[in-house]
Parts: sequence; structure tokens; C-alpha cells
Amino acid sequence: MSTGLIADFELPGTSDMTFRLGEMHGQKVVLYFYPKDNTPGCTTEGMDFAALSPDFQRAGSALFGISRDSLKSHEGFKAKLNLPFELLSDVDETACKLFAVMKMKNMYGKTVRGIERSTFVLDREGRVVKEWRGVKVPDHARDVLAFVQSLA
Repeated sequence: MSTGLIADFELPGTSDMTFRLGEMHGQKVVLYFYPKDNTPGCTTEGMDFAALSPDFQRAGSALFGISRDSLKSHEGFKAKLNLPFELLSDVDETACKLFAVMKMKNMYGKTVRGIERSTFVLDREGRVVKEWRGVKVPDHARDVLAFVQSLA
């Protein structure tokens, strides 16, 4: 995916919110795609982003996690980890397709189709200005924050 304007999309989110990309114009947005609620890597990644959430806010950036899990699953995951940001449910893969994060992966000797852990930073106009694909969790949230803080 090249950097460019992302088509507007809408997803249901935790706390009874509806996320609309078009309504985010004017602020930086971090979208991190993760494979599945309540798994070790996704739990660690969520906690890392949660710990840095105040710094993302100070940097003028909205932060959202996205997976294909149901809203009910997201609500439980968010409550369990006490996440200070919303999780977006993409059961129809609307955003997953726009950001091309669906991949064939090997899990326990089987080939499965799932989300490749990826993060995108969008500028105030809704353009992707940075992307990370095939993310390894350690230090990732800190790397994303450093990039967001470097933006004017």
C-alpha cells in the first residue's frame, strides 16, 4: 500500500461509538490492526498502547485498535485490560481490505487467513504517512509514538 488518502469507512466501536474516518479529519489517527482479542501478543500490544495513551493524546493523535472480533468480544477485552481507547470491530473486513492487512499465515502447522499485525498513522487530512507491517510487539507502541511526536 502506498501512502495516500484512505477512502472513508465506518466501523462499530466499543463504548457505543461509531468510528467514521471522515469525521477524524483535523487530527492525527493511529490505527493498529491486531489478530485476536485475548491472545498473548495482542494483550501485550494493547497494554503497551494503553500505557502510552496519554502521550498519544498530548501529541494530538487519536488511537484505535482494530480486529475482526465481535463488539462483544472487544468490550470484554477492553474492560479486562482497562484500555483507555476504543476498539473497532471489523467482522466484514471493511478496513482490513482498505489497508490490505489480510494474509495467509502459518499457525501450529496449518495455513490460516488472518490479520497481519500492522499499524498505520494518518495525518490530519486522512493520508497514510507511515505504516508498519508484520509488526513485532516489543517496543512497537513506543516506535509509533516517537513517529507521531515527530509530526508537525
